[in-house]
Amino acid sequence: MHHLAYSDIKAAADRITGSVRPVTVAPVDSGAVAPPSHSPLGEGQERGCDVWLAMEFMQHTGSFKARGAQNFIQSHREAGTLPDAGVTIASGGNAGLACAWAAQQQGVRATVFLPANAPRVKVAKLRAYGADVRLTGTEYAEALAASEAFAATSGALTSHAYDHPLIAAGAGTLVEEILRHIPDLDTVVVAVGGGGLLAGVATAAGHHGIRTVAVEPEFCRALNAALEAGTPVDVSLNSVAADSLGARRTSHMALHAAQHNDVHSVLVPDTEIIRARRALWDHRRLVVEHGAATALAGLTSAGRCPQDAPANADGRNYGYRPGDGEKICVVLCGANTDPTDLVDDGPDRA
Repeated sequence: MHHLAYSDIKAAADRITGSVRPVTVAPVDSGAVAPPSHSPLGEGQERGCDVWLAMEFMQHTGSFKARGAQNFIQSHREAGTLPDAGVTIASGGNAGLACAWAAQQQGVRATVFLPANAPRVKVAKLRAYGADVRLTGTEYAEALAASEAFAATSGALTSHAYDHPLIAAGAGTLVEEILRHIPDLDTVVVAVGGGGLLAGVATAAGHHGIRTVAVEPEFCRALNAALEAGTPVDVSLNSVAADSLGARRTSHMALHAAQHNDVHSVLVPDTEIIRARRALWDHRRLVVEHGAATALAGLTSAGRCPQDAPANADGRNYGYRPGDGEKICVVLCGANTDPTDLVDDGPDRA
């Protein structure tokens, strides 16, 4: 079992700099992303806190996963372990897109397996990145089995969506870039799905003495449940953000990173994720996926969560309340979404 080390992140940063887009960091106006009566972003406190947005949704392929995919392929190329058959992955989401893009960048074949009912737009995007798309079965598990069988017969290298040290280390390079913009950062806030981003970010942040806030939807909480149980466990998935954060079980690597660094696990209800995503559109004209808005909801929901308190009766923490003068960066990690539902006049407009 591999436990991520800071040296893994440093090696990834040295390897992929120049191959990925450096992250853009923008300060948040006081009270701009939530109504003032509820905002932790500078309202109602003597000093408030300083908040920045790390706009990683502008990365190649629309998500942070381009970093891990690039690190994975380049590392294998350096080691001479990249087979002629290229790479294979089962993923119609951000990981599949990132794998196909990185393979194309490196002149490597990518064979991507998807269920036959995968959205056509995803299939078209994958093919635009030069991937050989194979539609198999009706569920992800069938596509995964087909990908594994293909790897066994062809010799192709199997990539994983998140549970691989090279993938997670690539994601952790975000912290190194953010620190160039905000050298005295106190806290970094990330959304958590399977845990690749969390493992990389928490490992890098922990090395620099920075706190990590790990935000998950209330009913999509693989890391939160693993921390409670002391080991990865299966969780049920029911969230508007499940398309990108919907991992049934977190990785041992992510759990270890959360247990051995200053990591605060918090939950947010779907209503707050939707509110945060709309606020980004209304105030900034930023279009992010619900998974990316989940991170921001971790901050903006602190006063509106169950029982109007950061800790619910079950002992789980809802939202994160920053301290006075705290310097915080929220990672907006992806933009692969349908923007049409942002322009209606729904009841939850921020």
